[in-house]
Amino acid sequence: MKGEIKEPEDIRKRAFRFALRIIQLCLCRQLPKNEVNRILTRQVLRSGTSIGANLEEAQGANTKPEFINSTNIAKKEARETNYWLRLMVECNSIQIKKRMQNLLRESEEIIKILTASVKKSNANKLILRH
Repeated sequence: MKGEIKEPEDIRKRAFRFALRIIQLCLCRQLPKNEVNRILTRQVLRSGTSIGANLEEAQGANTKPEFINSTNIAKKEARETNYWLRLMVECNSIQIKKRMQNLLRESEEIIKILTASVKKSNANKLILRH
């Protein structure tokens, strides 16, 4: 409805959908079959699916430091995924670059969300100490 405030999407759901998109990219037959793409595909598959797994671990954390640590690991995996995606974009044709832009943009947004989450959690932890 107009004027209604939209709830932010759960980052765990977003990371899950992102992982599915990474899997689809790695299974896609449109990437040229060569050694570079094989290596990059393995790397992006590992780090891209790890983001959500670490967020699930954070959700089950027993303490605030455990939550922050798992969320921080998810952020690091998101940054690594972004790196591998950028390499894939640069090592392939213009058509593949265009297809990957949305995925690359999504990885950047996930990094921003997780960075903000870690900063906010750390700030709250400091406030609780005083």
